[in-house]
Amino acid sequence: MSETWAHDRGPEQEPVVTGDAVVLDLPPAGFATRMVAIAIDVAVQAILLFCVIVLGAVLTATAVSGASITAILTALQVLVIIGYPTLCETLTRGRSLGKAALGLRVVGTDGSPERFRQALARALTGLVELWMTFGVVALITSLLNPNGRRIGDFLGGTIVVQERAPSRTTGTVPMPDRMVHWAATAELSQIDDKSLAMAQQYVQRYNELVDPARHTMGVQVAMAVARRVTPPPPPNTSPVEFLSAVLAERRRREQTRLTEMTARREDRG
Repeated sequence: MSETWAHDRGPEQEPVVTGDAVVLDLPPAGFATRMVAIAIDVAVQAILLFCVIVLGAVLTATAVSGASITAILTALQVLVIIGYPTLCETLTRGRSLGKAALGLRVVGTDGSPERFRQALARALTGLVELWMTFGVVALITSLLNPNGRRIGDFLGGTIVVQERAPSRTTGTVPMPDRMVHWAATAELSQIDDKSLAMAQQYVQRYNELVDPARHTMGVQVAMAVARRVTPPPPPNTSPVEFLSAVLAERRRREQTRLTEMTARREDRG
């Protein structure tokens, strides 16, 4: 399939899709960390529910009818149990108070940011997993799954990742054979470190991603890098070929520069 991304550079935009690509290098959250985050969120919700009970007592002492009180309290309980996690995770792109405290984030299994429908699916399932069964179902499911996913994660197509984790050691990216000549003449000095880091993450995790996220993320990262590269890559170059060529050539030039500097120092010595 012909690739047109390289010749459709468009206006300058915010450097690359942090919500989509940065999470590619984040490991699944540990079981214990997830349980602590859930406990924090449940504690926050319990405090809010206590406030709802107090409000109910106040309303009962007033002239408000019993039916109205029941309707108000039911709505508030739904808002606390389902609305709290849904709104928090949607507005913060995957982080509730508990997850923020522990450095966790909910993302799609393809590495994309959590969406409203996914947050709602997790919250609705949490009503059974966390509240009606006192967390027993969530506990068992998370223990049985190697990535610690509970039923809500399976229904929402999500996974909880650890954001505060040491970065992986970057490996060597090989130069695609067909890109050698282009890379040798390309101007690469304007590429910023953030774009290079995201390119490295994408290329290293390429085989772990699934379509269409693999292609979509590749195009986004490649376009961000291509805006700072001249000339454009050859026609029909795929994003992963382009990014691999840029990374390999940058590494080659850096190694050459270091070798020359070392040689000059030895000559002076």
